[in-house]
Amino acid sequence: MQKSLITILVAVLMAPTLSFAEKGDIVVRARVTHIAPDESSHLDSSVGDKLEVDSNTIPEIDFSYYFTKNIAAELILAVGSRHDVNIGGGVNSGAKLGSINLLPPTLTAQWHFNPDQTIDPYVGAGMSYIRAMDRNLNLDTTGITVERNMFGPALQAGADYNLPNKWLVNFDVKKIWFSTDVSTTTKIDNLDIDPWVVSFGVGKKF
Repeated sequence: MQKSLITILVAVLMAPTLSFAEKGDIVVRARVTHIAPDESSHLDSSVGDKLEVDSNTIPEIDFSYYFTKNIAAELILAVGSRHDVNIGGGVNSGAKLGSINLLPPTLTAQWHFNPDQTIDPYVGAGMSYIRAMDRNLNLDTTGITVERNMFGPALQAGADYNLPNKWLVNFDVKKIWFSTDVSTTTKIDNLDIDPWVVSFGVGKKF
């Protein structure tokens, strides 16, 4: 019996332990991110036409720095996210206008309200800068463009699931609000894109 207890104790002591984020830690995460626009458009209300922006799934990497175990800053970097833009809801429903390619780096400040636990939930708020790398649409022979630079506030909520050896699994949801003027030679619409951004991935503490 005594030998069995000693064997169990040694096994527990040798088992890998969870490592929780501390002041000064940097966490790097690689995630798969789904961007789902929640757009609002008034392209031509007289016939019911509006602009619709489709969803896309992209790879993403982010970096977090912990000022304390409760407070962190997160910078989200991603490749460009290409979205098809169509006319929907009216007499011209189904017309395809092309696509735009948006680069959406986002910086948030996070509050980790239950640190030092296996599940480390957080909420955050910050700002997103959206760079339209490809902003030209076309309708017949008429050139249509969106703005090159856009900004908008962002809110987030998520959780890290801590694993041994400083690894973790992450789930994160953001809501970003931003809009753009859609123009030919003159403005034809103000398009609120306002996407939901849902991410899942793995990370490592350093």
